[in-house]
Amino acid sequence: MKKSNRRRFLSQAPIAVAAAATVAGATARAEDEHKHEQAHEKTHEKTHESTHEHEPEKKAHWPGGDPPKEAPLFSPVVTYGNMVFLSGIGAHFDGDVKAHTAHVLDQMKNNLEAVGSSMEKVLKVNVYLNDLKDYKAMNEVFRGRFGAAPGVRTTIAAAGGIPGDSLVEIDCIAHI
Repeated sequence: MKKSNRRRFLSQAPIAVAAAATVAGATARAEDEHKHEQAHEKTHEKTHESTHEHEPEKKAHWPGGDPPKEAPLFSPVVTYGNMVFLSGIGAHFDGDVKAHTAHVLDQMKNNLEAVGSSMEKVLKVNVYLNDLKDYKAMNEVFRGRFGAAPGVRTTIAAAGGIPGDSLVEIDCIAHI
């Protein structure tokens, strides 16, 4: 009888070994997956913390440094991270479109430089003309003001004119 039990045991041994190997393999895979999940969670936590630490901040910039006492309608210059957004600048004095364009571009240059940018770092410009007949004269002053590789530009004639009797208004987006 002992022989038959031993034979039966030996004949079933390969099945027992295979079952043990399967259980051991599954346990090892489960441990590996757990370690991988923990590493992924740590990486995600660091990335999440890093994102919040370096999230860009919106900041309005005011001529003279102080915001107006009354709630403003808009900010003249806003930075967000390394981006700069300038509101439309007009020229509110008597003169022709060339004088107005020169004034507006000078103001734009000053505003950009005040926040660490420049005319050469302008990415997008919108030009609003009081009258489309001034397009050629405006371009004569505009040309070359943004360096050798100017940003993209859109030019339109405003149907109702420019607020404040300016002959031109210009806004832009730049980087620092």
